[in-house]
Parts: sequence; structure tokens; C-alpha cells
Amino acid sequence: MAKYILRRLLVLIPTWFAIGLLAFFLIRLAPGDPAAIILGTEGIAGIEQVRQRLGLDRPLLVQLGSWMASAAQGNLGDSFFLGRSVAEAIFERIPVTLSLAFLSILFAVLIGVPLGILAALRPNSARDTSIMGVSLLGLSLPEFFTGLILIYVFSVALGWMPAGGYEPLSAGLVAWARHLLMPAFALGFLQSALIARMTRSSMLEVLGSDYVRTARAKGLWEARVIWKHALRNAILPVVTVVGMVFGLLLSGAFITEVLFRLPGAGNLIISAVKRRDYPIVQGGLLVFSTAVLVMNMVVDILYVYIDPRIKYQ
Repeated sequence: MAKYILRRLLVLIPTWFAIGLLAFFLIRLAPGDPAAIILGTEGIAGIEQVRQRLGLDRPLLVQLGSWMASAAQGNLGDSFFLGRSVAEAIFERIPVTLSLAFLSILFAVLIGVPLGILAALRPNSARDTSIMGVSLLGLSLPEFFTGLILIYVFSVALGWMPAGGYEPLSAGLVAWARHLLMPAFALGFLQSALIARMTRSSMLEVLGSDYVRTARAKGLWEARVIWKHALRNAILPVVTVVGMVFGLLLSGAFITEVLFRLPGAGNLIISAVKRRDYPIVQGGLLVFSTAVLVMNMVVDILYVYIDPRIKYQ
């Protein structure tokens, strides 16, 4: 196991390099100059001095080499607009994004897995068709549309939930949850559809196996057959999907954070893209990509504990 983890960590090095290249050049393809944005329309005369101060007057390859050398040492640079380091700006907002991601994946699993099991128990029935129809709807609806409906119903019409904003956990569990429940559900409902479909597919395959028929022939309770014999062997593909979904939630909650005015890292990066704050965008993409890669590795390691038959050399 230790050798496997070490190999996976070594694979991250070229991956980080590729992500760094993409992050560096993609943001620079967007039109706009950070120096011009800083000066505004009235200060164009001093634009070269600002570019020199920001290091933007140097050749692109020199800028790339300097940034990647610093990033390799854990230094993501300083923001052009915030007057502070990129690492501080991002990690200050990570708790908001993590809270949203954890609540979203909780909703996705609690909705998706039971629905997938219920659909698999009676394939091609009205219940199965209804559940799969709802899951297809969930996959089709964009997260911002679901979020807007939730805001209208629970904030505007009923007044039960705040339409946006954020309260830290230190302000109280209730206040924290009230600000995150709607955005987390908007994200979680979307992903629960994928989990439900994967759970159904995996359960259908397992329920038709010999050992499940044998367990039923022995007269075991149906609940025991489902939860102990069927679900335990069908869970591996579901765990893979949950891991992928969690990684996507960490790196793809930008629209939801903006819609619900959550001060998360995704919202920070969206603002940085608008202002062409290159260091924030580059550092943010690198941090989120690393989170996805690490999450995939954690899922692979979990396989060993879920199914002891799997061995990593």
C-alpha cells in the first residue's frame, strides 16, 4: 500500500506541471490587461510602469518559469488586486467551499443511493420508471435553475431561508445550516441523479447473481439480503462515482457560490477572472485540481477497505 501511494504521489508531479501550464496560458488568452484595469480609463499613460511593477513586461516564458518555480516551493505569488498572498486569499475561503461540498455530497448520497436501490428492486416497474425519470430530470436541470427555484420558493414566497450570504459555524449550527441548505441541495440534487442511476445499474447486476439467490433461498430477511449481501458487493462503482462527484463539487461549485453570494474560493476565482487577477486564477486552478487528484487517490485506497480482495502492490 505504501509503495502504491508513493507511486500515485509521484504521478502528481507531471500532472501538476500540465495543470500549471494550462492555468497560466488559459487566463492570458482572455482579452484584457490587469494593468489597464488597475489604472482605469484615466491612467493609461502609466500602464507600462504598472506592468513593470506586476512583472507583466517580461517574456511569457520567463513569467511561466518564475511562477512555476515559486509554486513548486509552495509560493503561489501575490494577488494583483487584494494586496495579499494568493495562498492566504484562497485558504481563507476554503472552509466555505468545503462546507458546501460536504453538505452537497451528503444530500446526493442520501437521495441517490436509496432511490437507486428502490428502482433496482423492481426493474421496469412504474416505480423504477418514475425514479429514473426524476433522475433524468435532475441530470438535465442546470444547478443555477434549481437554485433560482429554491430561492423563489423558500426565500421570496415563504421567507423560510435567507436568499444568500454565509454564516460561519462559529456563529451557530442553525445559522450556518440555514445559509447552506439551499445551495447544498441545489448541487446535491443534481449529482444525486447520477448516483441513483449508478446504484441502480450496479444493484441490478448483483441482484441477479447466484449468491443473492442462495441467500434468499435460505430464507434470510429481504432487508438483510439487500443491505449485507447485495449492496456491499455493489458499492464499489458507487464509491467511485461519489468520489468523482465530490471532486467535482470542490472544483465546480463556482456558479452556485455566485448565485447564493457565498464567500467561497469559487466566488473568489470568478471575481479574479473578471479582473484578470492572474495569480489568483492560476493558484486557484492548481489548488482545486490538486484536491480532485487527491480525492481520486483516496477513493482508490478506500477500495482495499471496502473489498479486501483488492490488493495494491
